[in-house]
Amino acid sequence: MSGYLAVFVVVLIFVVIFQIAKASEYVSILKGEKKTRQQTNRVNGFLLIAFLVLGLIGVYLCHDSLQAKIITHAASEQGKGIDDMIKTTLIITGIVFVITQILLFWFAYKYQEKEGRQAFYFPHNNKLELIWTVIPAIALTILVAFGLRHWFRITSDAPKDAMVVEITGKQFNWLIRYPGKDGQLGRKDFKNINDANNPVGQDWDDQLNKDDYMATEMHLVVNKPVKLIIGSRDVIHDVGLSHFRLKMDAVPGIPTTLWFTPTTTTAQMREMTGNADFVYEISCDQMCGAGHYSMKANIVVETQAEYDAWAAKQVAQYAVAHPAPAAAPAAPAATTPAADSAHQEKVVAVNDAKH
Repeated sequence: MSGYLAVFVVVLIFVVIFQIAKASEYVSILKGEKKTRQQTNRVNGFLLIAFLVLGLIGVYLCHDSLQAKIITHAASEQGKGIDDMIKTTLIITGIVFVITQILLFWFAYKYQEKEGRQAFYFPHNNKLELIWTVIPAIALTILVAFGLRHWFRITSDAPKDAMVVEITGKQFNWLIRYPGKDGQLGRKDFKNINDANNPVGQDWDDQLNKDDYMATEMHLVVNKPVKLIIGSRDVIHDVGLSHFRLKMDAVPGIPTTLWFTPTTTTAQMREMTGNADFVYEISCDQMCGAGHYSMKANIVVETQAEYDAWAAKQVAQYAVAHPAPAAAPAAPAATTPAADSAHQEKVVAVNDAKH
């Protein structure tokens, strides 16, 4: 019922607007259409100038009031380059935006209809068309080239000394796997997935899996490159690393990779932000279902010593999936015939003493 009512209200609004427009036409006919149109254009010209001034002031005030809420510090080496690229893009497009908007609104006011002014028909000019086509094309090509350079950088082969972390998305959390001391991740197969003790489907016949371990949060070493191997168990997710200025889709059946070098520890960020509870977060930047809003995990960036201490406490997933059997109860101690005889004599002596 509410749906029909909403449709009726919308139709009624359109009818009212139409009737107002028709009434305005009748008024213009009575007063003189040309004179009325000129007065309307004059009012609209002033309103456009007012809108331009108030709009530019509003843009400045919004930027000034919301600037503190922007994540201003890029916590990775690659993120600093991406920030520079974004600043360059904003400067170029911002200058173009301000100039074109001022010209747009000023021309609407300056060249409004007036008595004795005739519009000039200007159908074609090769020089102008070449200028406003070639210059934007060159500028956009340069900006795209900057973007491709950063893209190829983070998706290229990681340095040989980079640590490796696998992150797998599933509705609605992240599964993080680390290689053990051998530094290599074991083979996995989706047919082996078991949420109880094998969430990513590790193949236990592969010896490389014997020391791999799972974690609920990602631990990284500051100033050390890390390669992320990204996948998904169900739908498309997206690994969002806002503080590091990176993101990458997690696609079922198609592993994706990226690498970066964190430059600021969690402790340093807490000092810089003044927030004792600050944590780096992994978010899902792809709408993945009803629980999308809750799909996140923490990242801890720390020193090598802190990372080594944390890694030493982790338990291999193989041990979790194959717990050691419970120890059997200890058997009673064996006795000799001589010991039994001595014990019987002692019992008899005690009984005699009681009698």
